[in-house]
Amino acid sequence: MAQFWVIGGEYKTTEFEELSPGWELEEYGPFHTYEAARKEWQARNMAQIDNALVRYRIIETDSVGIDG
Repeated sequence: MAQFWVIGGEYKTTEFEELSPGWELEEYGPFHTYEAARKEWQARNMAQIDNALVRYRIIETDSVGIDG
């Protein structure tokens, strides 16, 4: 069964390739529906709306946990 995760954080640049020093990848979930993950994604983005270096995205997995 698919699960959805919201991941992200603050990055060094707007290329969004490497997190800023001192930041670890934030992971929220799992969510059982895309819509539930989207609500979390939207809340995270709105909380940091003035910081152009913060980015969150939704990923879909078929297993428990992101690395699993």
